[in-house]
Amino acid sequence: MTEVEIEKENALITKAYKNLLKVSYTSLSDDDKKLIRKAFEVAVDAHKDQRRKSGEAYIFHPIAVARIVASEIGLDATSIAAALLHDVVEDSDDYTVKDIEKLFGETVARIVDGLTKISSLSKEKDMDVSLQAENFRKMLLTLNDDVRVIIIKIADRLHNMQTMDSMRPDKQEKIASETLYIYAPLAHRIGLYNIKTELEDLSLKYTEPEIYNDILLKTKESKEEQDAYIKEFNNVIKTSLDREHLNYEIKGRPKSIFSIKRKMEKQGVAYEEVYDKFAVRIIYKSDKENEKFLAWKIYSVVTDHFRPNPTRLRDWISSPKSTGYEALHITVMGPKGRWVEVQIRSERMNEIAEKGYAAHYKYKNKDDKEDNLDMWINRLQEALENHSTNAVDFVEQFKLNLYSKEIFVFTPKGDLKSLPKGATPLDFAFSIHTEIGMKTRGAKVNGKLVPLSHELNSGDQVDILTSENIKPNPNWLDYATTSRARGKIKSLLREDEKLIAEDGKEVLRRKLKQLKITLDEKSINEMVNYFKLKTSLDLFYRVGIGTISNTMLKEYAASRSNALVSFIKNKISRKNSISKEELEKDEITSSYDMLVFGKEEETLEYILATCCNPIPGDDVFGFLTINDGIKVHKKNCPNALSMQSNYAYRIMLAKWIDSSKQEYHAKINLSGIDNLGLVNDITKMISENMHVNMTSISFQSNHGIFSGKINVSVKNKTLLKKVMDNLKKINGIEKVSRA
Repeated sequence: MTEVEIEKENALITKAYKNLLKVSYTSLSDDDKKLIRKAFEVAVDAHKDQRRKSGEAYIFHPIAVARIVASEIGLDATSIAAALLHDVVEDSDDYTVKDIEKLFGETVARIVDGLTKISSLSKEKDMDVSLQAENFRKMLLTLNDDVRVIIIKIADRLHNMQTMDSMRPDKQEKIASETLYIYAPLAHRIGLYNIKTELEDLSLKYTEPEIYNDILLKTKESKEEQDAYIKEFNNVIKTSLDREHLNYEIKGRPKSIFSIKRKMEKQGVAYEEVYDKFAVRIIYKSDKENEKFLAWKIYSVVTDHFRPNPTRLRDWISSPKSTGYEALHITVMGPKGRWVEVQIRSERMNEIAEKGYAAHYKYKNKDDKEDNLDMWINRLQEALENHSTNAVDFVEQFKLNLYSKEIFVFTPKGDLKSLPKGATPLDFAFSIHTEIGMKTRGAKVNGKLVPLSHELNSGDQVDILTSENIKPNPNWLDYATTSRARGKIKSLLREDEKLIAEDGKEVLRRKLKQLKITLDEKSINEMVNYFKLKTSLDLFYRVGIGTISNTMLKEYAASRSNALVSFIKNKISRKNSISKEELEKDEITSSYDMLVFGKEEETLEYILATCCNPIPGDDVFGFLTINDGIKVHKKNCPNALSMQSNYAYRIMLAKWIDSSKQEYHAKINLSGIDNLGLVNDITKMISENMHVNMTSISFQSNHGIFSGKINVSVKNKTLLKKVMDNLKKINGIEKVSRA
């Protein structure tokens, strides 16, 4: 570069820096300005020899990130300084985290350290989805250190998305998919709605450019018409609002390109047929005491002129979202028979909606109870520390919780609880306390008994019924939707399986003794190979639930003399094919032999994708193709992120299952002589068998003779036979048969 060009660039850098100070949302003191100036000088020095892909000086990037943090998010001087320094430690050999701490103090150093760790995670090349998911989990752990780490990272991602034109198309698509997959939902959850919208639109620009450009062009073409429509709408209500002496302004807000595209797909309509392509926002001045009163006053004025849709009223003032968002949303039939969404907010509410976290804390009273964001971070910490959760499953579940709409339900004492839409009584129970969740035997919603799979609605009052004799069963995973509940249930089921395995080990020891075989390391290894299992825990568990019967053990004993040679061969081949990590697994594994789809676990026709070649036991998902039906991909398939981000509606849940661990439904018919306490004896016998679940029971008595039907869920035929044999021993029962 020539001296003139360098001078010109330096002038632009100085201008960008001065502009940063001007647009700051918070008022900066002299000390604040000194801190920011110092951070700017260190950043300029650290990045002096660096350029971005576009060719411009690298320092423009941290200044832009700091500007987003200062104006769009509205954080303080500490955060602005940290944003300016966010790449310094990673990109420069001259500065360490300790240097940053000496220069700027512990808080700035902690934030910069968190940002440096995240950057070093995301720069690993050719990450598969499971590794990326694990890194995302690690990234979220920094939330507990300081939520500003994640907020600055979101600002960093936003600027990268805004300046991605000079990158290779494949790189653009990868970054855009990751943004749509992780960063947009995270921005939504922290309450950064404007940034969330921009991230979604920019992601669409690179993942589906044709659709993006088509909607963008049509939006520009129809802008004049939309402005005229909003003006017409405003003219109708303006006189009435003025008559109430309200201090307000009315703005039109066009819907984002991403949300229009989603609406077109959901409703199966063209752009021209999407009517609610914009919303009207009424922002009014008010003190805190009168905010709610004035919001409903404005609601009254609007609905005097336009008929409201009663099913589309959202009162986020009485029950704010867990992000702190407050507003009154109504949908009314506007001029020309079009539905229009009207958002009513005070200036304070509008600032919280625009700035999220920062504005929420600006207006927060010191004597408020624990803040919603703090509560969310604490709950998140629990989920993150539950290492038993598969990383990909965790991210999928967490992502659902990030984006999910909220419902508000009441405890029996009238306390309000926030849950994601689609939550069940089981989710509610675990949200109160793990002990309550694991002892849940039933639930009452609004005073009526409901199944644990019942979907809760806003306003429901939920009462959880508990019992000391209850423990989680695998069916609970079908009823729970939140990551907290599912994580706890999986953990408890694993503990239960290990207890069964411990009992199974003792049963196996006794049975082998009768066959003159000692239970030792050698015989255990032989049986693991003989029954084609993976671990000793697998073996003990199967004995515990009765899948490995006496007959099967006798067959093993008979073949034992010939098994030694095959055992040695198997051991050698297993050493070559099984990694150290797999051998060290302490959880119960299984031989997967069947692929099922959806929550109902249906068996459907499918083909295995050639791009990732999944094999039984891999974590997989189904992808509904146009020509080839269902294709099964590994969750860490190179194409997984792209498919998840762009074609979520075509993704099907899929998993390999071990058919020996599946529960089967059976109906048992009983008959005999009726006597007092017979039903009690029957239910007691069945409940004492820990591997049998009774789903229904019915009895009829006629002149001293009874007939009955019992529906049970069992893991295998051996267990069913055992139950039927025990039923025959009960006094009064003459006949027991399987229907």
